[in-house]
Amino acid sequence: MTDEKNLVLGESPELGEIIIAPEVIEVIIGIAASKVDGVYGMRGSLASNVTELLGKSAHGKGVYLKNDEDGLKVDIYSYFDYGTSVPKVAMAMQERVKQQVLFMTDIALTEVNIHVVGVVAEKMEQPTLEELFNDEEENNE
Repeated sequence: MTDEKNLVLGESPELGEIIIAPEVIEVIIGIAASKVDGVYGMRGSLASNVTELLGKSAHGKGVYLKNDEDGLKVDIYSYFDYGTSVPKVAMAMQERVKQQVLFMTDIALTEVNIHVVGVVAEKMEQPTLEELFNDEEENNE
């Protein structure tokens, strides 16, 4: 007997059935979405942030699945790098997620909704002491 939340991929009378948990699809989507150029990271919940602090990666964070009569829909919440084209990156995420889920599970997603939570600027490198004080020494001479 399968749970209502699990998805049945295939059923064969001689071999049995293939059941996949929604968490597996969330992990596939999270990895595929985070690998797109221009994506800084995914928005996580308190539980996934604590998990990452403990040294484990939470690949399903920022991914929410919904299974209704129309099919399987996904909402992805992510942060983008500053200076990237938001529409281009979002469309690339949609395509990559659809392709990876179809390739790995043979499930066609009906909707891939991208929610841009924020834009993260590049971190500037901190100057070293030599760089800070080198100019002052040249001016003092």
